[in-house]
Amino acid sequence: MLVRAAGMQDIEALLALAASAGSGLTSLPASEDRLVARLQSVEQSFRGEAPQADADYLFVLEDEKGRLVGTSGMLGAAGMREPWYSYRMGLTVAASRGLDIYRQQPTLFLVNDLTGATALCSYFLDANARQGDNARLLSKARFMFMADCPQDFSSRVIVEMRGLSDSAGRSPFWDSLGQHFFRMDFARADYLTGIGNKAFIAEMMPKFPLYACFLSDAAREAIGQVHPDSEAGRAVLEEEGMCYQGYIDIFDGGATLEAQRSQVRAIRDSRNLLLSVGTPGDDAATHLIYNRTRESCRMIAAPARIAAGTLVVSSASAELLRLRAGTPVRAVALQG
Repeated sequence: MLVRAAGMQDIEALLALAASAGSGLTSLPASEDRLVARLQSVEQSFRGEAPQADADYLFVLEDEKGRLVGTSGMLGAAGMREPWYSYRMGLTVAASRGLDIYRQQPTLFLVNDLTGATALCSYFLDANARQGDNARLLSKARFMFMADCPQDFSSRVIVEMRGLSDSAGRSPFWDSLGQHFFRMDFARADYLTGIGNKAFIAEMMPKFPLYACFLSDAAREAIGQVHPDSEAGRAVLEEEGMCYQGYIDIFDGGATLEAQRSQVRAIRDSRNLLLSVGTPGDDAATHLIYNRTRESCRMIAAPARIAAGTLVVSSASAELLRLRAGTPVRAVALQG
């Protein structure tokens, strides 16, 4: 398996992936016009020509036959052109000594606190490819690119996880809150934000704090949770040190995970080494390996051994990376 930069040549395969993902991948809609526009921006970003506020990186996962089976992406700095909204969970306390009453009420505050953070997005892995190290490779490859180009990314990294919804796509959080302010269903609102049409949020959402006690039981239980299909993805990100710190998606209540970029394990622990082609050994640990190029970036997960400032990999791994012995690479253990 190989992770590489997406390009215009991938348009047909990406359309097929987007269609198979359904409503769960709003940032990669199955629209040829929108995908063409996004890929133009992606190619500009990989060339290093996009300002951080506009930078949009999209990676694809290729199987052994060259078929695209997954995507992952990141925005250089979220919310620098259009507002980035979240709910921050707070606490409101009401007390009266005379009446012997003391109440703590979880409260939702509409905020733009995450503006400027690098936002992970567009993660999707085909059901037939969800085995072995594929999920870790696809998700963590983004951190290797960040580690090599720190000047292009924020010191804060976030990811909005998909929240709870039923088999029909109904969100209990939306049904209890959002639908009272928007005359549209959850899928439509989620789609509009996914394609960048966020102005209606500022126009329609209440600006005052909202007491969670006014929500339905199901909506309160959904706060800070993630969809069952996203649990594995959340676990992979938590391996890297990302965690939930009280910010949730304004539509489905899904958890937003975050971390300081410098504290993400794959970024913090990765090393620049020289490639050596040989026999890693039967006990070699699986490493995430990056060829340290921008436009033609390639990443793999493969057995490797570090020896005297070199990374020893098999000839097959070197071929996948399109590198010769003695070429610089960045590497880190796939799992800490």
